[in-house]
Amino acid sequence: MKIPLYIPSISRKDKHMMLNALDDPQLTDGPRLRKFESKFGYFTKSKFSMGVSNGTSAIHLTLKALDIKKGDEVIVPDLTFIATANAVLHCGATPIPADIDSTLNISIKSIEEKITNKTKAIIPVHFAGSVCNIMDIIKIGKKNNIKIIEDCAHSLGAFFKNKHVGTFGIAGCFSFYPTKNITTIEGGMVITDSNIISKKITQARNHGLSKSLIERHMKNKPWIYDMKDFGYNFRLDEVRSSLGLSQLLRIKDLEAKRINAAKYYNKKLENVKGIETPSTYVGKNHIYHLYIIKINKSFGISRNKVHEKLINQGIFTTVHYKPIHKFSYFKKLGFKDKDYSSTMDAYRECLTLPLYPTIKRIEQDYIISNLLKLQK
Repeated sequence: MKIPLYIPSISRKDKHMMLNALDDPQLTDGPRLRKFESKFGYFTKSKFSMGVSNGTSAIHLTLKALDIKKGDEVIVPDLTFIATANAVLHCGATPIPADIDSTLNISIKSIEEKITNKTKAIIPVHFAGSVCNIMDIIKIGKKNNIKIIEDCAHSLGAFFKNKHVGTFGIAGCFSFYPTKNITTIEGGMVITDSNIISKKITQARNHGLSKSLIERHMKNKPWIYDMKDFGYNFRLDEVRSSLGLSQLLRIKDLEAKRINAAKYYNKKLENVKGIETPSTYVGKNHIYHLYIIKINKSFGISRNKVHEKLINQGIFTTVHYKPIHKFSYFKKLGFKDKDYSSTMDAYRECLTLPLYPTIKRIEQDYIISNLLKLQK
């Protein structure tokens, strides 16, 4: 049996809506994007939603809208995909990695230690679909006049105190990469309640132009528009918007299937010596973008050996992620392992098991049985 880490859930209706989009003359920046944005805003209960080319550009555009620039510092988790830090670098600012806590989310203590007079923003990641300690981070932001941008790439559908993630800080940034809880193949979204940020991002995603394509063709002279600030080609086209809209309409079903599969893993693994299952907390729903276990010494075999032996049985696993400070670019900035003890523990112990909406119980049983056979 061969079991991949992830299989995207693309339905017949998804494909039908994408093909319909191809029949229309306007293939980008059109009505399907507007409808996707509107439905996404309704789902997250945010005033403004702006579709963009990917999750990285979502963070980049938000930082730009906040005038983050060279000389500024932005605190990010050390345990996150490199895109979180890269978005900061695109603005000329310096990403400052912070250590994590036992939930794999960014550590409040480490955030406080990393703040300097150059710190202009904090980007917490709701890691693997688990809500971070966002209220404590909001308090830190208010106390120090620091903007909070939520990286919600892993956490569409996650709530805390009946509020969707991304609505606590100044903005929330989402990714629709193929492994995410919904996909547009490549794509992203920014949500905010700020009209100013919304307008800045809407223009910046489209070369900084004062009018969208639809707005330009509503007038007699569509070539009359302005550019007051430079921008980018970070638009989300109509075909991918139609896929996102179709997926969003069945997100509850996709989420339920992920959660049920994760609960089955929990049931079978939570009492196994040497294995630690994902943490969950009252009031915070874990949306299980990823299912990550920790394999410690008492399991009797290292995480790396477990990975190798499962691969030999056709089971694909991986590690999320290589810590930011371990990349060559950041080593040059002087970040050391000793400053990231919790991240390094996680990097040594964490293993991501296959999880996707269509995973079968027989596949999970195969994964679990082969994993337990390795215990010494």
